[in-house]
Amino acid sequence: MKHNNISIFIPHYGCPNMCSFCNQKSISGKQNSVDIFEIDETCSKAFNYINDKSNTEIAFFGGSFTAIDEDYMILLLETVQKYVGKNKFKGIRISTRPDCINENILDILKKYQVTSIELGAQSMVEEVLISNDRGHSAEDVEKSALLIKSYGFELGLQMMVGLYKSKIEYEYETMNKIISLKPSTVRIYPVVVLKNTKLETLYLSGEYNLFEFDNVVDLCANMLKSFHENNIKVIRCGIHASDLVSSDSIAGFYHPAFREIVESKIYQNEIDKKIKILLKEKKNTDQIKIFVSKNCISKAIGHKKSNAEYFSKFKIGNILFKEDETLELFKCKLEV
Repeated sequence: MKHNNISIFIPHYGCPNMCSFCNQKSISGKQNSVDIFEIDETCSKAFNYINDKSNTEIAFFGGSFTAIDEDYMILLLETVQKYVGKNKFKGIRISTRPDCINENILDILKKYQVTSIELGAQSMVEEVLISNDRGHSAEDVEKSALLIKSYGFELGLQMMVGLYKSKIEYEYETMNKIISLKPSTVRIYPVVVLKNTKLETLYLSGEYNLFEFDNVVDLCANMLKSFHENNIKVIRCGIHASDLVSSDSIAGFYHPAFREIVESKIYQNEIDKKIKILLKEKKNTDQIKIFVSKNCISKAIGHKKSNAEYFSKFKIGNILFKEDETLELFKCKLEV
């Protein structure tokens, strides 16, 4: 069943420092603190519109929610209390920094029916964290993650792929450390270089070189598959498709169909291995039926039919894509 978020952005408010990639007003589209009456109106409209309230959370995103003034944080939480509870929305989701979590904060969040906490880890490699002015350590992520889970909150972790000073092996190190923390959810953000950021200065000077786009797709495909195999739900893969981010980015991996491209790559890799086995065994390949899980045929064919074109290089016969409800996501089987 699809999860719904009622997103309320608290842009950069409370964040103690400016990270290398951050131009928060571009991401959220706002510069000033949010009016509580606007929040109430947003929640009221959503409450009247959304039928599946039991799978919906009010989500405070955009800044470091637990770093804002405590009185204001409580005011925000109090504003939405009437929409949360039995026969109402499931709870409240917040995002924050790993170094802005402690027992006092968690006591407050628990009192006001917060159900999910997402930490912006971004990387679990100290060199990358320091080089991008994150202001926290990988140890801060680990300690806060364990504390959050001990309180019974749903834990989410966010990582950013391709930051300044990162390497492919660092990305896999981050992935493996995140898996070891066993969060419920993960967000994978491939880096986008925004105007008026440190990354922009580094990129324009030539000091910061981005990964190749295809390498990032391969990397994210492996990550998405690994998280899935470890029962960690990837709730976002790619920056949100907003015109504002698109117009403010000067480089990086923003693409409105990024997740579709990544999922297509997973299927390409899986099908590729099985076709090569058929060819090695010298099976008759005049017609191949490729079975994938329900609603995944378009992913198997590929973004803009990229996989269908890729498989044509094998000079095999007709390929038919079919559904098999017994197959798990990203699994496939071939028949000739």
